[in-house]
Amino acid sequence: MLRAFPSQANSNLLVGLTAPDDAAVYRMSDEQAIISTADFFPPVVDDPYAYGQIAAANALSDVYAMGGEPLFALNLAGFPDDLDLDILGRIFQGGADKVIEAGAVIAGGHTVTDEEPKYGLAVTGQVHPDRIFTKAGAQPGDVLVLTKPIGTGVITTAHKRDCVQPAHLAEAVASMCRLNGGAARLFQQFTVHACTDVTGYGLLGHAMEMARHGNVRFEIDAQAVPLLTGALGYAQDDVVPGGLDRNRAHLEDEGLLSLDADIPPALAALLFDPQTSGGLLAAVPPQQQPQLEKEFRAANEPLWIVGKVCEGTGITVTAA
Repeated sequence: MLRAFPSQANSNLLVGLTAPDDAAVYRMSDEQAIISTADFFPPVVDDPYAYGQIAAANALSDVYAMGGEPLFALNLAGFPDDLDLDILGRIFQGGADKVIEAGAVIAGGHTVTDEEPKYGLAVTGQVHPDRIFTKAGAQPGDVLVLTKPIGTGVITTAHKRDCVQPAHLAEAVASMCRLNGGAARLFQQFTVHACTDVTGYGLLGHAMEMARHGNVRFEIDAQAVPLLTGALGYAQDDVVPGGLDRNRAHLEDEGLLSLDADIPPALAALLFDPQTSGGLLAAVPPQQQPQLEKEFRAANEPLWIVGKVCEGTGITVTAA
C-alpha cells in the first residue's frame, strides 16, 4: 500500500497518497483547487489518430471523476526509433483534438525512445474545494449509476485476435473516445456522495474501491449493467484479456465479493473486464434519481441504474 511521507503533510493537499483516488487535488484558495493526474498506455487499436483520442479521453477522465474541468495537458509518449514519425504525429493530433474538445489545451510534453509506442497525458484541471468528487462517501440507500457500457477489454482483445466484427469495434472506439465531461457537469448539479471512473480494474474492481473507502456494501444487479454490442458473445467464446482473470483473482482473494450462482458465466466475466476510457460510476441519493435521469436524457447523455448502496462491506452481485 502506498503511504504518504511525513514531509509531504500539507493541509492544502486535499486528496493525495493518504487517501488514494483518481487524481491529486491541491487547494489554491477558498474558491479554487487544482487537480493533477497522469495516464498513458500502449495502443489498443491500430489507427494512430483513434489511439491518440482514446488515450487522451482516458487521461482527461480522471479530472472529470473528481468533479473538475481540465485546463491544460502535457503529452507523455514513448516511441520506437524504427517507426515512421508521421504515426507519432497522428497520435499527437488525436490527443490534441480531444483536449480541444474538452475545452483545454496541450501546453507541452515529453517523448522518449521506447520499444513499444505509448501515449497519454499529464492533465491539470480545476475544481471548487467544496465540490470535489472522491471515491469515499457512498451512503446506505444511495443508488449506483453508470455512464458508459462495459466490454472494451474483450472487444479490443477480439480485435487483436483478428476475430472482431467491424461494427462492434467501431462502437467500442466511439465509447472510448467519448469524454466524461458532459456527465461530470450534470453530476455537479446534484449531490454526489462518491464517484470514480471505470478503467483497468473493471467495473467490480473500481466499485470495490468505492465500497471499501465508504465502509459500505454495494449491491449490483448484473442484468442492469449495460454492455457494448458483441461483448457478451466474445466473452462466451472466451475471447478475454489477461487482465480480466487477474482482476477476478484479486477480488476473490479479498473475500469481500459474492456473485449469485445464477449469473451466466460470460456476463459475470464481463464485470471484471478491464476497461479503457470507461464511464463514471457514482453514488447519489435516491430522492435525486428521477431528476438525475431526466437531466441526463435531456442532455443526450447515457445513464444506467446498476445497483444500490447498503450497510455492510464488500460487493454483492445479484442476478435479479
